[in-house]
Amino acid sequence: MKALVTGGAGFIGSNLVDALLERSDEVTILDNLSTGRRENLESALANGAKLVEADLRDADAVRDIVAEAKPETIFHLAAQIDVRKSVADPAYDATVNVLGTINMLAAAQAAGVRRFINSSTGGAIYGEGRVIPAPETHPAEPESGYGQSKLAAEGYCGLFRRLHGLSTVSLRYGNVYGPRQDPLGEAGVIAIFCGKLNDGGKPLVFGDGLQTRDYVYVGDIVSANLAAADSDVGGSFNIGLGVQSTVLDIVDILRRLGGRDDFEAEHAPERSGEVLHIALDATRAREELGWEPKVQLEEGLERTLASITG
Repeated sequence: MKALVTGGAGFIGSNLVDALLERSDEVTILDNLSTGRRENLESALANGAKLVEADLRDADAVRDIVAEAKPETIFHLAAQIDVRKSVADPAYDATVNVLGTINMLAAAQAAGVRRFINSSTGGAIYGEGRVIPAPETHPAEPESGYGQSKLAAEGYCGLFRRLHGLSTVSLRYGNVYGPRQDPLGEAGVIAIFCGKLNDGGKPLVFGDGLQTRDYVYVGDIVSANLAAADSDVGGSFNIGLGVQSTVLDIVDILRRLGGRDDFEAEHAPERSGEVLHIALDATRAREELGWEPKVQLEEGLERTLASITG
């Protein structure tokens, strides 16, 4: 298969690129390297992947790149993912997540791409969970610009499917974690906590730490993308474990795994725009994509910690 991965130098994208190359797929990576890292691609580039540096907001560049690459499948992972930034500057968030997605969809349509797989969010689209785990039919009431922009991007995927016959699907991820997530970044509490554990620091917890998330290992996200590529079903699919875990649960497991009795949470005021409780019902993904998660939280945390400590 010929594949194009946007955001392929990022945390999730680079893991997906490696999995595609392991299958001997031909891979083009589109990334502006604003948050993605070239070092994430060292192995991929050595094994034949092609990196093209460009910004999703440049419609002409995107169209030309897709036309030249001629991919059968586009995995669209590039995004602005910082919830706090999206609250402070929703217009910027929308230019990347909405306009950028529209540019990719238009380029895919023009180039005759067979399948377009859009990375979305379950944790931020639904807002506060009225039903937990939340099914795809749960009301969409985002509490941040990020969730709202991802919901709009999903809408455009549906529009291009109806209007132009482009085969699109949106995968609504839980809170993704695993190797290559940046412990110095703004997103990814597990990566940040692993970094603190490794360097002798303490985890900073916003609010009381009892907020819950559905933490899903990056390897399971990769397998969901591959399953979606092999299907033609449309719409939105939750990709998660369906289990609520608190931030303090993460602290406790890492304290045990790292053998640090002093790894205790330091608390700060809660942040605006963040959901308190959510988990995702992935029944539809299991039934229609044949996907289910393989890695439970403690095993995933152990793998993630090992990738940081070496």
